Amino acid sequence: MTVKQLSLPELTEACRDIGIGNVGLWREPVQAFGVEAAAELVRAAGLTVTTLCRGGFLTATDPDERARALADNRRAVDEAATLGTDTLVLVSGGLPAGSKDLHGARERIADALAELGPYAERHGVRLAIEPLHPMFASDRCVVSTLKQALDLAERFPARQVGVTVDTYHIWWDDRAPAGIARAGASGRLHSFQLADWTTPLPEGVLNGRGQLGDGAVDLREWKGYAEAAGYTGAIEVELFNDALWARDGREVLAETAARFAEHVMP
Repeated sequence: MTVKQLSLPELTEACRDIGIGNVGLWREPVQAFGVEAAAELVRAAGLTVTTLCRGGFLTATDPDERARALADNRRAVDEAATLGTDTLVLVSGGLPAGSKDLHGARERIADALAELGPYAERHGVRLAIEPLHPMFASDRCVVSTLKQALDLAERFPARQVGVTVDTYHIWWDDRAPAGIARAGASGRLHSFQLADWTTPLPEGVLNGRGQLGDGAVDLREWKGYAEAAGYTGAIEVELFNDALWARDGREVLAETAARFAEHVMP
């Protein structure tokens, strides 16, 4: 998503040229290209798919909407398995129209996970609940803190459900480092993502993730929290940013890799 202006063939070629061996994919471009074709493309380029984003949106009260959401998440699991990744990132969903019941929405997420977890396990895929910044609670994700995500995940086996940590969403929370340790101790730290926080936020806020090093987040410190918790997986960079998307994608990819080396690595 950081370089969504690149087609999948352009992305795989650019990763190969720059020396990037891992890529996190989003469902929409994969579906547009064809899931099987995308899987073959990344394999031929020598790339490992770290995660597939995204499943989720599991808070609907209408029975037909819930059934469609569950069916879509099962398809997402199938897609992840085809792409060769063991992690499907979940954005849980916001409040249904007219509702103010946060507790009920979170319980419906748990109900859905009870159905989806065993299905994912049978396909060799783990579900990773991603808490989003509280500003997204009403319309996008009622899971706002790492603690809330872990409280949901821990109802299920770690081989089925864990969490995604994204610095953009939790950097402000002084309880989050302890949550990362808790996730690591229980084998639930399934995915780790970086983005910076810059202000002022743009209109619409969704596409305001800062390039690494441009904002307020101590990215190296957060990497340390994950490593101290035993995380050895890939570290993803996920930037929703209109200014970056307007630039040459290869240039943005190279810049992001350089910023990673400068602001994240020792």
